[in-house]
Amino acid sequence: MDIVFTVLILLLAVSVSGIAIRLLPFSLPLPLVQIAIGAFLAWPALGLHVTFDPDIFMMLFIPPLLFADGWRIPKREFYMARRSILMLALGLVFMTVLAVGYFVHALVPAISLPVAFALAAVLSPTDAVALSGIVGKGKIPGRLMHILEGEALMNDASGLVALKFAIAAAMTGVFSLRDASISFVIIALGGLLVGAAVSWLFSFASTHLLNLNEEGDPAPGVVMTLLIPFAAYLIAERFELSGILAAVAAGMMMNYTSVANAGPASTRIRAGTTWSMIEFVFNGMVFILLGLQFPHILGRALLDAHETSDVQVGLLIGYIAAVAVALYAMRFVWVWLLRWFASRGATKHGVANAVPGLRTATVTTVAGVRGAVTLAGVLSLPEVLKNGAPLPGRDLAIFIASGVILVSLLVAVVTLPFLLHGWRKHKDPHAAEETLARTMAAQAAIRAIDDVHETESADLDESAAAYAADVTARVMDLYRRRLASLDDEQESRDLARRAESLEFTMKLAAMRAERKTLLALRNSRTINDETLNKLMREVDLSETALTARRK
Repeated sequence: MDIVFTVLILLLAVSVSGIAIRLLPFSLPLPLVQIAIGAFLAWPALGLHVTFDPDIFMMLFIPPLLFADGWRIPKREFYMARRSILMLALGLVFMTVLAVGYFVHALVPAISLPVAFALAAVLSPTDAVALSGIVGKGKIPGRLMHILEGEALMNDASGLVALKFAIAAAMTGVFSLRDASISFVIIALGGLLVGAAVSWLFSFASTHLLNLNEEGDPAPGVVMTLLIPFAAYLIAERFELSGILAAVAAGMMMNYTSVANAGPASTRIRAGTTWSMIEFVFNGMVFILLGLQFPHILGRALLDAHETSDVQVGLLIGYIAAVAVALYAMRFVWVWLLRWFASRGATKHGVANAVPGLRTATVTTVAGVRGAVTLAGVLSLPEVLKNGAPLPGRDLAIFIASGVILVSLLVAVVTLPFLLHGWRKHKDPHAAEETLARTMAAQAAIRAIDDVHETESADLDESAAAYAADVTARVMDLYRRRLASLDDEQESRDLARRAESLEFTMKLAAMRAERKTLLALRNSRTINDETLNKLMREVDLSETALTARRK
């Protein structure tokens, strides 16, 4: 019963956080509000303490979130930025493990070198979800945001694999770079293949067994999509491969399956709505769980240190500050060097003024916020060695990791708005291809309508043929006006857009009148709830399509 009560409280906290950011007189990022709510719930008087189990957390929360990110991320931009993403997700992670690991061991000799490497490994992954919540959508230039999202998708795996080998070194005292490198390649590629295979098998089964390409209840297919990330993660972990990369690969593969694109519209609408809700709830619970842990980890350690001496408190805070500065310095230098090498290559190809941008490097550095994966990773450190002795430096490593997470979030909240203020806005890089796609789709629709008209009118008499021609003209007029709004001539484009705007206003008013009348009929008991729900759904879908086109 306590578990049910705790889950209900966490769900309530997630919903309250969404309402709170709208009611606050000032703007605050949603993740920060959720962390604050979690910290409030950790107040001893409330008696709500949720034990953070890293294994359950990694299995329950991370796969669906990474699956959704992999499904959503633009694959073309991901491929175009593959070098930058791999250099950040692989190169920066391993350099961070080495450089920051040695730095932590030198700074705090009580933390053994393997544990210092483990701490550096869990501090390497970044959190794109927290970043999006802090800066909002569209604030960071598209190409840079794609790189940051791609890095966050990939560096969770590289960081946790590095953690695995660091823990093994701490437990056994043995480490082989050659064996670790070979194992990493096998673990990474195996995870990617498992994820892609699971997603493909789902597509095959749903198409041939569940008949999801036919109209019907979309619920079974949507529920199966919810199971894909968990299946990919668990199967990969069962074979000691990367479950995280399996979840990412399964999400990316979904873009190319028949169910995702060729199935009925009802399935896509239901799946989109379901996954939007899941992302909101799971992201919210992740940050609320973070907030629940911080008072117990940070507060307890600082209180214990205060009982010893104020110097000890200052020393602990100094450790957090020093490690955070080391991470920022390492990331800034790495990003600057990447941009410098890229600029040299561009100069050789005749591109003038191809110099690294200080603002871009700084934004990329500050945008590398740490999140829940870092906390889950550091809490997964074993408590004792094989001989039964306590793992030296474990509690201090957990304290430092928790502090760095909080610092990275606060630094991003404070500095990113200033760094992004006045950033030169570029035109939408995809505007031209969007116009081309809209034009070609409208032209294809007109041709299809014309073909249907010819087929259906072949055996009709004069009266029926005239009626069919009128229907064809009315349907085709929608696409002709759409083509006119995309025309290169400003005058015709403006005229078409004014007509479209008037049509939008009229249709919206008509749909709202429909909805008002349906509710009045239900309230007067002229129709029952079942009839109301059916007709309201039709109106809601029509309005959704209308407003989506408007946006």
